[in-house]
Amino acid sequence: MSLDIKCLDLSTGLEDVPVSVRGISATGTRPEFVYSPDNVQGPGCTLDPSEVSLPGCSCLSHLCVTESCSCLQTHGPAYDTTGTLLNLSGSDSGYCSPVFECNALCTCSDACSNRVVQKGLRLRLEVYCTKNMGWGVQTLEAIPKGTFVCEYAGEVISFEEARRRQLAQRSAENNYIIAVREHAGTGSISETFVDPAMVGNVGRFLNHSCRPNLFMQPVRVHSVVPRLALFAARNIDAQEELMFDYSGGYSNQPPAELLPTNSANGLQAKGTGGLQRKQCHCGADNCVQFLPLDLSILN
Repeated sequence: MSLDIKCLDLSTGLEDVPVSVRGISATGTRPEFVYSPDNVQGPGCTLDPSEVSLPGCSCLSHLCVTESCSCLQTHGPAYDTTGTLLNLSGSDSGYCSPVFECNALCTCSDACSNRVVQKGLRLRLEVYCTKNMGWGVQTLEAIPKGTFVCEYAGEVISFEEARRRQLAQRSAENNYIIAVREHAGTGSISETFVDPAMVGNVGRFLNHSCRPNLFMQPVRVHSVVPRLALFAARNIDAQEELMFDYSGGYSNQPPAELLPTNSANGLQAKGTGGLQRKQCHCGADNCVQFLPLDLSILN
């Protein structure tokens, strides 16, 4: 018997703003996973995402300014005074610039404009049953371009564990694993694997679109482990479904190529090794008909 679930707080009070759930469930219960607003250390991960490992500024004022803040001088300002992301050029170039926020060791106040993602969810979001894509997320309020929407939080795992989990998946199961590759300069590349299948937040319910209204930006706060923050790629209306490009595309133009960035290193993508690619139902005019080979972004 199907039951209609309405107005439950999916986060069970862990978010400052409740995450409502609305839709039809065969069991009458919320989706089964452990809700966590933040990344957690998973199998194979040698770094604790909650550990404070980045230096802080010694600003004497409550609000940091570039002239005196070591954080802003080192990494540059990421947001304007309203908390809107400044550098949206990634939407055109396909690459993003590193974002570092002030952290727990900084002496500036919580009102500092360089503290955005760390404040957590601030928008009213709703998880609901879509017509043909299972669970999805819609916003209950208008969102201006460049606004932080939510994180894609989950277990931070090793490459080996990510590969093991992908190869163990059945064809009917969803792949939640996202692989983040970052160019750290001088030929150095760092990788982060996040899986919200068993432990995660509202971001795990975001669907893919070939013409998304969100884009992903790695943001570092207290730890060297990046938070996978999702920002509005354009002005978004209330009751609009929130979606991002699972291939990591930042552009609202048709992608020239879906990059199977993990397959070269042995993390099997859907469509290889017996894993089947799933059909895309995003409905965009530039839809490529199938979901990307894997959840990955390159920056």
